[in-house]
Amino acid sequence: MLARLGSHHIAAVAHRVVHGGAKYFDPVRVDAAVLADLKAYIPLAPLHQPFALEAIEALLATAPGLPQVACFDTAFHHTLPDVEKMLPLPYGAWERGLRRYGFHGLSYEFMSVALAERYGDAARGRTIVAHLGSGASLCALQGLRSVATTMGFSALDGLMMGTRCGALDPGAVLYLMEIEKLTLEQVGHVLYHESGLLGLSGVSSDPRVLLQQEAGNERVQAALALYVRRIVREIGAMAAVLGGLDMLVFTAGIGEHNAVLRERICRELAFLGVDLQADANATHAPRISSAASRVTVAVEPTNEEWVAAWRTASLIGRPCH
Repeated sequence: MLARLGSHHIAAVAHRVVHGGAKYFDPVRVDAAVLADLKAYIPLAPLHQPFALEAIEALLATAPGLPQVACFDTAFHHTLPDVEKMLPLPYGAWERGLRRYGFHGLSYEFMSVALAERYGDAARGRTIVAHLGSGASLCALQGLRSVATTMGFSALDGLMMGTRCGALDPGAVLYLMEIEKLTLEQVGHVLYHESGLLGLSGVSSDPRVLLQQEAGNERVQAALALYVRRIVREIGAMAAVLGGLDMLVFTAGIGEHNAVLRERICRELAFLGVDLQADANATHAPRISSAASRVTVAVEPTNEEWVAAWRTASLIGRPCH
């Protein structure tokens, strides 16, 4: 790959690394010692962490002098208060690093920049960002800083997703293992790959496909209804933590492009003063709330790559445009 660049020069390589654990809160240049630390977090993010680290390790071997910077999806949530980080387990678990970390941090960090540029001080109030893609989470922002989020110790937590279950009674996991005799590996596969929209519908993890088949298919109807319900429930919970809601922002693949699901979610949030402008929603306009809405509802494209590049350039002292 490096040989094909010709006259172009790579100043550094930025990597999105999902988990920085309890040690890494800012981008870091990766060497062998840092890489070893990050490998220890693979069990916390098995879907994503290994592949990023494989790329880093390959470049360390082929271009050891090339700066590589790890930018962490957990870092933006370092501002969470301890009451949001703690798990209700014996205190020793907290001391060993079992806590709610939060994810999609690069996306939320971009939102903190983009919303401030577009809306100014209005974005610094009580804001909830809905990052809805194949993975999905919410983040409550106050002063453009993370104060609550739905993903916790792992990327399984929180909202129902494309193939992941989201928040689940741990008793159901114990039942699968004790009564249905699933192994640890089998349970992990079910929770990460066979649940969510795909598992309930039996059709697809893609809401676009499900909406096309919704009529007459009760399982698809149930899957979409639960997907919306879980988002609405968590937005309500976050609004309670924030003490109200000033702005609701949709981002990522589903959030940016699926007007039907946005409308269904917002319809259930009318009690908070949310009211959509139908034409603006249908065309994915930047602002989709009506003039009568007490809450500004926005659609804002995310750009995790820009955040990683910006952070990397800042770390190595190079300009980023």
